[in-house]
Amino acid sequence: MLNRILFVCLFLGLYSGSSALRCRWMDQKFKQYSENYLELLQMMVNNTNTNSTEDAGMDETVAFPYDLYSQASKATAEVKLGFTVQVLEEIVGLLEQDHSSASWDERNVDDFLNIVTQQTDGLHSCIASHGHKKNKKMHMYFKRLSRHVLEQNGHSAEAWELVRKEIQSHLMRADLLVSSLLTTN
Repeated sequence: MLNRILFVCLFLGLYSGSSALRCRWMDQKFKQYSENYLELLQMMVNNTNTNSTEDAGMDETVAFPYDLYSQASKATAEVKLGFTVQVLEEIVGLLEQDHSSASWDERNVDDFLNIVTQQTDGLHSCIASHGHKKNKKMHMYFKRLSRHVLEQNGHSAEAWELVRKEIQSHLMRADLLVSSLLTTN
C-alpha cells in the first residue's frame, strides 16, 4: 500500500514537472516572438505609401471585438491560450489572401507569417487539451474583416493598411492576454 502511494506521488510529480517543461516555451520564447512579429508588422507600414481615409467606414462595418478579449481575460489559462491561438490562426488566414496590391516587402510578410505560425505552435503546445474550443464570434469577426474591408475594397492597398492596423491591435491585445499568465506564474 505504501509503495502504491509512493508510486502515485512520484507519477504526479513527474507529470506536473513535464507539463511545466512543455510550457517553458512561454517563459523563454513568447516575448521574443511577440517583439519580432510586432517589429515586422511595423516595417510593413514603413513600406506603405497610402493615405488611409477609410478608418471611419471600417469602424462601423467591423468593430473591434473588445468584449471578446474582456471575456477571455476572465477565463482560465487554457482558455486564454486557446483564444490567443485562434486569433493568431485567424491572422495567418487573413494574410494568406491576395495582398499583392499592398506595398509590403514580400520577405517581411513571409517572415511575419513564419513567426506568427511558430508562436501559434508554441502556445498550442502549452494547451493540455489540444482540441481547444474555437470562438465563433471571433471567427465571424475575421470573416467580416475579410469580406467588408478587403473584398469590398478590391484588396486595395488602403484596405490592407486598415487590416494591418487591426492585426496590430489584435496582436497587442493577445500579447497582453498571454502576458497576464506569465506574470502570475
